[in-house]
Amino acid sequence: MEWEALINSKSTSTSELGDFLRRLPKAELHLHLEGTVTPETLVDLSRQPGRTPLTIEAARALYNYTDFTGFLMAFKAISEQLQSAYDYELITWRMLQDLARQGVVHAEVYVSVGVVYYWRRVEFEPLFEGMERARIRAERELGITLYWIFDAVRHFGPEPAAKVFRKAAELRASHPSIIGIGIGGDERRTGPEPFRELYAEAAANGLRLTCHAGETAGPKSIWGALNIGSERIGHGFSAIHDPELLEILSTRQIPVEICVTSNVRTGCCPLAADHPVREYFDSGLMVTLNSDDPALFGSNLLEEYILAEQSFGFTRDHLRELAANSIEASFLPPEQKLLWLHRIENHE
Repeated sequence: MEWEALINSKSTSTSELGDFLRRLPKAELHLHLEGTVTPETLVDLSRQPGRTPLTIEAARALYNYTDFTGFLMAFKAISEQLQSAYDYELITWRMLQDLARQGVVHAEVYVSVGVVYYWRRVEFEPLFEGMERARIRAERELGITLYWIFDAVRHFGPEPAAKVFRKAAELRASHPSIIGIGIGGDERRTGPEPFRELYAEAAANGLRLTCHAGETAGPKSIWGALNIGSERIGHGFSAIHDPELLEILSTRQIPVEICVTSNVRTGCCPLAADHPVREYFDSGLMVTLNSDDPALFGSNLLEEYILAEQSFGFTRDHLRELAANSIEASFLPPEQKLLWLHRIENHE
């Protein structure tokens, strides 16, 4: 397909556009830690003492899927390979190295605490310490900042989600890098409404609120996310079918975390050309570009910006605006936002 050829083209990564975009400060706001793990990294991890080594072919086989349900199972299979604090430290470090190479100055990253608790039934704190070591190192050595968003699996229900959100509030007292909570998973099975009280509790505990919505379900899911207090909408793909919702999103400037390649790869959007990202932008929505699960979808944030320019006609000024949106929509403090926004405005 044309869009696939584009993001796989080596020439785009070395072009003038690619250089412009690498130097453009930007934030990645919809990124799953586990979805950044490459097959090569899984092979490296499997070589540790006491583990069964994976071949690269076996590792790559874990990434095969044909639809959204298959994607969820692939995500689970990859997550199950992550067993120790060392594993989480390594994948966090490699993720941040890759983001820094793309010109990302700040990231707000989902970690699937719900998977750790519900499927694997292990304690999260030792794993988190590994993640934090990598985060601190990257801020010192690479100049990139990172906030964590603790993600619950919505189709497991409110009780497991409560454990995730309360752990976020508990650990935040000593780890201010934990900024918020969210619900991912299969919204076709469970909408946002059952989590209303938990979201109110999380907000009262000082956590910021995000929600995957309108990815595989219709506009009702996005309305539900707004009704439980979500400050950002993850995906928002189906909002295009509800003019009133579009007006609300535009008027309130509620950030929409757009993941074009993700929506195509999971089958939510049949063709990249059908994606409403440009219509959203032209309608005044606060659009941000994101990569979601780059190791599973084959496109990183830099390539999403290239896709926006070459497939949707975004100009250099538009790309600056998208980068500025990513900073504005972040949970960074105002003084840091102003610093990056000034640099974006003056970027040539």
